[in-house]
Amino acid sequence: MPPPSALELMSEDSVQDPKHAQASTSREPSPNRGSSTPAVDAIPNEREDLATWKKRQGIDSEKQVKLVRISHMRYQHVDLEKITTFLRDFGMHVVRKTPTKVWFGGYGPDHYVYEITQGASTKFLGGSYIVESYADLEKAALIPGAGPIEDLADAPGGGQRVTIVDPEGFPVNVVWGQTEKEEGAQPEKLVYNFEREKGRVNTFQRFREGPAAVHKLGHYGLCVRDFPTQMRFYTTHFNLAPTDFLYVPTSPTKSSPRKDVAIFAHIDRGDTYVDHHTFFMTTNATEHVHHCSFEVHDFDTQLLGHQWLAEKGYESVWGVGRHILGSQIFDYWWDTSGFMIEHYADGDQINQSTPIGWGPAGDEALAVWGPKVPKTFLE
Repeated sequence: MPPPSALELMSEDSVQDPKHAQASTSREPSPNRGSSTPAVDAIPNEREDLATWKKRQGIDSEKQVKLVRISHMRYQHVDLEKITTFLRDFGMHVVRKTPTKVWFGGYGPDHYVYEITQGASTKFLGGSYIVESYADLEKAALIPGAGPIEDLADAPGGGQRVTIVDPEGFPVNVVWGQTEKEEGAQPEKLVYNFEREKGRVNTFQRFREGPAAVHKLGHYGLCVRDFPTQMRFYTTHFNLAPTDFLYVPTSPTKSSPRKDVAIFAHIDRGDTYVDHHTFFMTTNATEHVHHCSFEVHDFDTQLLGHQWLAEKGYESVWGVGRHILGSQIFDYWWDTSGFMIEHYADGDQINQSTPIGWGPAGDEALAVWGPKVPKTFLE
């Protein structure tokens, strides 16, 4: 007997008997809904608490370099004028400039969120984290692949830095000793009118066109070939802890029915709430930086920023949409050197009590709404 066709597998409320055709009616489609769902309900059933995972991995927290927050990205670009124009249109401002370097800031707590060095070719120079103490700098300098402690005399806020090269050749920077900086003025929180809540009366929503002002660096990600080695490097040497893993099935003849191929990692600050992820890695045929991502104020800010970049003729990668893991509203673009860069808003906050979740890798795990994910985003 041939398998049933799609028509034969119609839902129970579809027409089954021609003589009842006129009496039958199709069910109305369910309206879309959104909710702020507790983590314990939103995370897949495949989960593990962080303390158990650390113990299983043999991670010694006392030996880790203690990161406080992610601070800024470092890149080498060829054309300083071109990338400066782009980053201004992206919502950053120039903090300091020399003939061969430019530091760009946001309105958040960091002196700068993006550092450029001019060079003969484009190059990824790593993400940068603030660490707890000078002792953490000394500890970082002992990690295999680490350089010496160097003074940041020319950089806004000063400080000292150690750059470590990971097993696949990616640099990661840790910084300590910067002077304090006050945050800039915060944008106004808009008041929204809902069906039965009209808190905004005799007050109108008005906007000014322009770039989406960047608050802070939120995260960056790498595409790697040896995922297990890279994951162990970052989660052993630093207090980077998994929030979510994505996996793919393996051959049934192997000892494990699946393997992890991507990690979304947060900075483990104990009970203090932090961003869902500040670092992610995914398995790829080649190793390269995937993107870096910067926080903006809200949805309107993001859409106005998207409109601004589009009108300036820059190339969109993917967006606007909303991610599932992390919940961020996203908008990805190519910069003028071919690096991917993102605006995001409304990301999740988690802490050490949030269970680690596991889910299957695939396009459907990337977004709940938005344009279809392009092939270039997955490369």
